[in-house]
Amino acid sequence: MHALNRRTAITGLLAATVSLTLLGGTSQAAAVGLDDSAKKEIAMKLVSSAENSSLDWKAQYKYIEDIGDGRGYTAGIIGFCSGTGDMLDLVEYYTQVKPGNVLAKYLPALRKVNGTESHSGLGSAFERDWATAAKDTAFQQAQNHERDRVYFDPAVSRGKSDGLRALGQFMYYDAIVMHGNGGDSTSFGSIRKRALAKAKTPAQGGDETTYLNAFLDARKWAMQQEEAHSDTSRVDTAQRVFLKAKNFDLNPPLKWKVYGDSYSINS
Repeated sequence: MHALNRRTAITGLLAATVSLTLLGGTSQAAAVGLDDSAKKEIAMKLVSSAENSSLDWKAQYKYIEDIGDGRGYTAGIIGFCSGTGDMLDLVEYYTQVKPGNVLAKYLPALRKVNGTESHSGLGSAFERDWATAAKDTAFQQAQNHERDRVYFDPAVSRGKSDGLRALGQFMYYDAIVMHGNGGDSTSFGSIRKRALAKAKTPAQGGDETTYLNAFLDARKWAMQQEEAHSDTSRVDTAQRVFLKAKNFDLNPPLKWKVYGDSYSINS
């Protein structure tokens, strides 16, 4: 081959390689994470369908009840619990940004009942005041802030580092919402370790479907360890449905069931 033609051929080959690399990079960048605003809205609706049997997650700022799971009150958009510390953190943050709010007077009681299922110092007055606070934009923003800080952001960050797309990031988020991120055997971290014993993450060179099936198997086991969480339909007839369809980007239309009730997001 003539030297000039050879250089031209090599230049063309390099250009094609660079072009393919850029195309690959563009394709990778096109995979939208769960922290995209539209995907986050879908995530909130999915969690609300399981936690509150409704897609209207913004109606749950005022939600509060004792569901009998040993965690005291469960309340708000993500199920903040008086017995697990996240409700205390929320009210402390709310009081930091808005001193003298209607819930501030319950801080001593919330500190006292933390780690128990007790309602001591709370009760019906606290329930009424929670509903009142829920009308306050500052309290709604405080719930959003704590949801992101404690649950959403850590789940998405861990999911991305494991090489997971939006569906896998959502599976992590839903698991942290229900099980927390502590050190016990049914926490998110333990669920992930159980999955890693069976399969590699995409970041480790593993297959995404195989790993996510292993994660859901581990999640289901964790749910079955506790009577209050023994209905595993949010895994079986929701997340597993999306996984079987290989909808890794969690794109609508989405159809699923929780506790036998049907839901859909069409756009």
